[in-house]
Amino acid sequence: MIAEQKVLDALKTIGLNLYERKLYLALLLKGNATAGELAELTQVPRSRTYDTLESLADKGFVIIQQTRPVRFIAIDPEEALERYKKRYEEKIREIQRRIDELKNSEIIKELKKVFSERIKTISPEELTGTLRGLKSFFDEIENSLKTAKKSIEIVAGSEVIKELYERFADLLVKVKEKNVDLRFLVTDTKEFETLNVLKVFGEVKTIEKEKLPIEGNIIIVDDENVIMSLTDLKNIPPNQALALWTKSEVVTKNLIKPIIEVAWREYSKSI
Repeated sequence: MIAEQKVLDALKTIGLNLYERKLYLALLLKGNATAGELAELTQVPRSRTYDTLESLADKGFVIIQQTRPVRFIAIDPEEALERYKKRYEEKIREIQRRIDELKNSEIIKELKKVFSERIKTISPEELTGTLRGLKSFFDEIENSLKTAKKSIEIVAGSEVIKELYERFADLLVKVKEKNVDLRFLVTDTKEFETLNVLKVFGEVKTIEKEKLPIEGNIIIVDDENVIMSLTDLKNIPPNQALALWTKSEVVTKNLIKPIIEVAWREYSKSI
């Protein structure tokens, strides 16, 4: 039973839903079976069994025998995984092609026009939200590095700074080439070697954490867009990371920016 659960959990990590996992495992055990036999064996509803088996066939895990009644055969797991990988790669390539076509079409211009006109009517509180998970946090930072026009200020511990550098070194080069002012205010010097490297891209200063009245890692873009982590990024599961995103001038210019400016000017030291 433990081994069966481990198999189900492993198949979940590659994107198979619960019904797909149960039916494929049952087919591996039986070799071949009808949809009705598998429904009885797995407790998957009969109304969902056939379409789920067709989905498994599309993904490369099952062969459909056109007999009466229709029977299904499990494909060797190693071969099934290889087929699934190839089909997934093909799907990704097709999606990428369609995205590129859309980006280069007239439609994207219309969409950007609608977005720009809508932004003008949105109140500041509507441009505030939360980012859940490390991926969302770093995706938003990546977007900020790409779109910054004047300045970027990053306030964080050196371990987070190091991760930002490892993820976005190429983007930092482009930021420098665009003459965007880049400042790093670091709350420790654990990764001192990384901090020295960062001086190529902008000004780097350190500050004692106790002298900074705001907790968390903070990124300020063009004095208006703020990303601020609300949890410890290094010591919690990635899916539990939580950050605040806001494009409210009230929050940025009247609250966060003045605090960072005082900390930068009065309490920090140059590397």
